[in-house]
Amino acid sequence: MILKNGCEILDINLAPSGRDKIAWVRNSMPVMKALEKRFLEEKPLAGKTVTISIHLEAKTAYFAMLLRSAGAKVYVTGCNPLSTQDDVAAALAAEGFTVNAIHGVSAEDYTRHLVQSLSCKPDIIVDDGGDLVSLLHDTCPEYAENLIAGCEETTTGVIRMKARSNAGRLN
Repeated sequence: MILKNGCEILDINLAPSGRDKIAWVRNSMPVMKALEKRFLEEKPLAGKTVTISIHLEAKTAYFAMLLRSAGAKVYVTGCNPLSTQDDVAAALAAEGFTVNAIHGVSAEDYTRHLVQSLSCKPDIIVDDGGDLVSLLHDTCPEYAENLIAGCEETTTGVIRMKARSNAGRLN
């Protein structure tokens, strides 16, 4: 399902289930809830664009919401099509996030979703496994023109970046 705001998700009608999961997470994470309150006032990421590519489930969704409360425009995709929760993706899309993720998509569609999420030319990326970094360097370097920071969640991704750096291919 492609929505008017550029999202590609399975079904927007799954949003209520995803909202319930996200609400449970929000109520179970007091530190993040405190940060959310602070960020709503301070807006430390105002004017920044963030692309996140991590396992798309309720905790990730709340993280995306936290970034938005900090003032960022947030684009969301999954880092693994088999871990993407379609109801959570729908909930984020219903809340106005640009989401490109569907459970079980092909490798080709997964890569397209990553590229769509990078097309915003983010200031910051949050990656899991290094796929965003690889795409930025190998396929769409023009989307890195605003990049000021990145965060890698996994040891695997860090190893991939170190190998790229050692080969002189990490800008």
